[in-house]
Amino acid sequence: MKTEIYVVSHKNTRMPEGKMYVPVQVGTSPNNFAGFVRDNTGDNIADKNFSYCELTAQYWGARNRHADIKGLVHYRRLFTDGGSAFFKSVSAKWKSVLTEPTVEALLEKYDMILPRKRNYYIETLWSHYEHSHHIEGLEVTRKVLQEKYPEYLRAFDEHVKERKGHMFNIMIAKAAIFDEYTNWVIDVLREVEQRIDISSYSQSEQRIFGYISELLVDVWVTQNNIRYCELPVMFMGNQHWVKKIYAFLKRKVLGRKAD
Repeated sequence: MKTEIYVVSHKNTRMPEGKMYVPVQVGTSPNNFAGFVRDNTGDNIADKNFSYCELTAQYWGARNRHADIKGLVHYRRLFTDGGSAFFKSVSAKWKSVLTEPTVEALLEKYDMILPRKRNYYIETLWSHYEHSHHIEGLEVTRKVLQEKYPEYLRAFDEHVKERKGHMFNIMIAKAAIFDEYTNWVIDVLREVEQRIDISSYSQSEQRIFGYISELLVDVWVTQNNIRYCELPVMFMGNQHWVKKIYAFLKRKVLGRKAD
């Protein structure tokens, strides 16, 4: 069984060990990082990385690679091999990175591995998005689903009312499922892209399609009755929790314009 997990990075940085991890360079750097493959080869949407974020690597993996299991993680966010690593040092976290035997064992029972759900506690996924981003992104997404994929509309409406979701665009799945989901989400986002002018958005807000896709994962998983399990995710660095919490609360009080 061949497993490939694409590790997305726009910088030349440390990568997890193991033959299943495939470092994928995204972005516009003229330099090719040693040991990386680039998402601008073969069938690709690499020129959309500024607005599609890690999805350009996901699309590249779905369209150009052949494996039994495919996955997507980030250079700063990796799955653990089972237990929580929240309080571990950075060096200890690297020793806890997900291994291939664990992946294969889990996917004998499940179709997909997702990160543990993120809980926003005080607000719904819709209101969190509205406080953090231009809400027209979700409004147009709903219209696209209503027109092109009406069978998904109920799952979408129910999901955005929830307070928890599988975030970060991180996943590992049987290859057919990974590819099918990728084709669907890119098709939806391409239609949304045609209907929204983001030229006046800030650089951060131009990452709109990466943000929207975080909410579409659960919609697709629910509608297609995908059997999934969850693993903890590690942030491979030091997190500034006081700053993050302050920014989170500031957006809740003042809205997106506070940033």
